[in-house]
Amino acid sequence: MQALLGVIFHFIGGGASSSFYVPYKKVKGWSWESFWILGGFFSWLIAPFVAAWLTIPQFGEIIRNTDSSTLGYTYLYGVLWGIGGLTYGLGVRYLGVSLGSSIILGLSMVIGALLPSIYYEFYPTMGKEGIALYFTTNWGVITLLGLALCILGVYLCGRAGVRKEKELGGHSDASGNKEFNLGLGLLVAVISGALSACFNFGLEAGKPMANVANELWKAVHPNQGEFLFQNNVTYIVVLWGGITTNLIYCAALLWRNKSYKDYFDRQTPRGRNFLLCALGGTMWYLQFFFYGMGESKLGNGASSWILHMAFIILLANAWGVILKEWKGVSRKTYATIVAGIAVIIVSVLLVGFAKEI
Repeated sequence: MQALLGVIFHFIGGGASSSFYVPYKKVKGWSWESFWILGGFFSWLIAPFVAAWLTIPQFGEIIRNTDSSTLGYTYLYGVLWGIGGLTYGLGVRYLGVSLGSSIILGLSMVIGALLPSIYYEFYPTMGKEGIALYFTTNWGVITLLGLALCILGVYLCGRAGVRKEKELGGHSDASGNKEFNLGLGLLVAVISGALSACFNFGLEAGKPMANVANELWKAVHPNQGEFLFQNNVTYIVVLWGGITTNLIYCAALLWRNKSYKDYFDRQTPRGRNFLLCALGGTMWYLQFFFYGMGESKLGNGASSWILHMAFIILLANAWGVILKEWKGVSRKTYATIVAGIAVIIVSVLLVGFAKEI
């Protein structure tokens, strides 16, 4: 039952992540940097603060009492992840929702899931699994099998994207994305995928804060399991790093392109754009809100990270179909993207219920 709840929470989080860019696509008359940073204030500052305030009354005290080394590393990984998140938006811009998300999040899934386990193999830490356990236990082998299948699914999605570019002439897709650029998009996607994994590293670095929140809650609620919202305090510090990177970059673009004028342009639907940015930004944060709940049920960082990314990839491709990004391609190309989605679904089932098999 705990595993099922964990899978459900990760599914909801994946749905929020794969859907957050949809409101941004409805913003009219604003430059990319204008809506990205405005939505980011909701993603990285407002929503995390509200969530922590509602779920962890002592979150401010926990942060103040945390040693500077823990805070520093958590923030640093947030800065690196911020670069990954920044280039994620560019990757989706040049590749589309489905292909861009598949490549970026596929790389992030592999790196974010395996590197912490490799680290803990050489530097054992209580409550953390080293990479050796994935080869010596049934659940570990099944988890690795699920990871391999997910990589295969990502490959199939990427293969479908290559065929799509050839069939559509490399200029745009049926959804009207005239900025579709496979070469530039792939370069951005690789950078984004590698650095996006730093969010998981930030959660690992900031785990002492989550542990304090967990123990405080358990002291008041004995025999009720793990605290569902323990990661909400860690998110605040990680996301401080994320907004630092994005704010510097977007501020430079707003100044260089004079696009800060977008906020004062009466020819655009400013109120509607603001609400769409607020919606997109809040939806983005909800992915991690539910990620923390899922991890508290599954009790394994690697499995949770794989599931989280797999659901995002799966649902992002579903959005790609809904938004008609694959309309106009051949039946073989469409079958390839469907096969990729099906393989990812199987991988999700394997990883999510590895400990139950």
